[in-house]
Amino acid sequence: MTQTNPRVIAQPTPPPPEIEEVPSYRMWKWYDYFTFNVDHKLIGIQYIVMGFIFYLVGGAMAIAMRTELRTPDPDFVDPSLYNALLTNHGTVMIFLWVIPTTIGGFGNYFIPLMIGARDMAFPKLNALAFWLNPPAALLLAVSFIYGGAQAGWTSYPPLSEITAPQAQVLWVAALILIGTSSIMGSLNFLVTIWKMRVPSLPLLKMPLFCWSIIAAAVIALIGTPPLTIGLLLLTFDILFGTSFYKPDAGGTVVLYQHLFWFYSHPAVYLMVLPVFGVMSEVIPVYARKPIFGYTAIAYSSLAISFVGLFVWVHHMFTSGTAPWMRMFFTVSTLLVAIPTGVKIFSWVATLWQGKIRYTSAMLFAVGLLSMFVFGGITGVTLAAVPFDLHVHDSYYIVGHFHYVLFGGSVFGIYAGVYHWFPKMTGRFLDERLGKIHFVMTFFGTHLTFLPMHNLGLSGMPRRIAMYDPQFQALNQLCTWGAYLLALSIVPFYFNVIYSWIKGKRSSGNPWNALTLEWTTDSPPMIENWEVLPVVTTGPYDYGKDRQEEVRQTD
Repeated sequence: MTQTNPRVIAQPTPPPPEIEEVPSYRMWKWYDYFTFNVDHKLIGIQYIVMGFIFYLVGGAMAIAMRTELRTPDPDFVDPSLYNALLTNHGTVMIFLWVIPTTIGGFGNYFIPLMIGARDMAFPKLNALAFWLNPPAALLLAVSFIYGGAQAGWTSYPPLSEITAPQAQVLWVAALILIGTSSIMGSLNFLVTIWKMRVPSLPLLKMPLFCWSIIAAAVIALIGTPPLTIGLLLLTFDILFGTSFYKPDAGGTVVLYQHLFWFYSHPAVYLMVLPVFGVMSEVIPVYARKPIFGYTAIAYSSLAISFVGLFVWVHHMFTSGTAPWMRMFFTVSTLLVAIPTGVKIFSWVATLWQGKIRYTSAMLFAVGLLSMFVFGGITGVTLAAVPFDLHVHDSYYIVGHFHYVLFGGSVFGIYAGVYHWFPKMTGRFLDERLGKIHFVMTFFGTHLTFLPMHNLGLSGMPRRIAMYDPQFQALNQLCTWGAYLLALSIVPFYFNVIYSWIKGKRSSGNPWNALTLEWTTDSPPMIENWEVLPVVTTGPYDYGKDRQEEVRQTD
């Protein structure tokens, strides 16, 4: 077993001069990835591969919509099909791409490795959590037989109760399965991190990715049940004629909005917190510096998790919200920017005067930093009630949350893949293709989503297939940007498939990183380690040994 990480003390067999492959009897076969397997690494790969498949599905829906929006008239897809694509694009991208890939994929693969555990606390529950997702995806696909859910990914009643009701019920069933999977996985992460760390790893020496997963798991455990309740009540209204959301029978549609947004705004942090953890792993490695403000970053994740549960009503400023409630949620929305700013400041301080290696992983991390800052600034503007009332349900909102979620989450996923691909496969990705992928993605993102802010400020509403001709020029610009984004995945997918099969072999720790996942083989054997590691230093103590040596010499 290859041991190159000075952070641990262990007694593995000495490494040979050449890169040694893990014996085949200690590795899973290709067909194991299609089975109910309880190994956390295999489950992590299942989540990641599934996520990237649905990235293609959700992306194809986006391209169809942008092609329709290239002109003001409905000349590419039928308006009802456009509504179905709109609804399911958001659903697929959030619930079958970003969340499963970041938490289910990276979380499952690396959390046990980062804390010195051989597996998750509840392996069978972990496998069951994954296998709830394919049936959910199947339900979404079947819903198109009935026209597809067409009420937007928010599915506000009464529109969701009267438009394609059969498809809407299938959509609700899919989300309930995905939510159940999320609850199972979150419980598993919290127990695993709390109970299964090696004795030499205290909480404040864990990698920051672990802290981000803790914060995300808390959000999922608290926020998912109210969403599930809201969706069940919607199903009762559709199937059984109840009146939870029917004002003429004593119900209220605003109740659904509260139940939906109590989960769905914290879901933004559910998506970006794991990505923040990826950033905290990538930046110190390629800057060769200790992370600036480790404790502040760790606690800021928990602060985002806590404050993020008290901001949901800013989505409802136009729903007859009481003035005192508007004021409270304006303040809470502004407050959540503070712990986020702590992270941004810490990452920039870590980069400052670092010996930066601009690998593909680092490029995507720096790209995320710029994208998320811009998306965060536009988010702060939406906390102000007068401005929010002006741009509500306009394309300004679309541009804002795509900078946060695509420029944030997707860039972070790419950074994580380029960083951890050698660990997961034992092979390197091609750096030239990686840099081409970054350039196309970076410019494609700006070209697609930056003009949307101007569209929104000019008055173009979102969720429509037909619009005033005055908006055509900017919409065409957005469409060409979307085409560039679509093309950007070609070098990436080719790079991943080719490198996984024939890429250059990697050593156990090619980046000279200090976190525990790099102390075992690449890819790790089924048991993770022959000898469990013993932690002796911090996860980001780059350069400290050299500084101590110089101090003693002086």
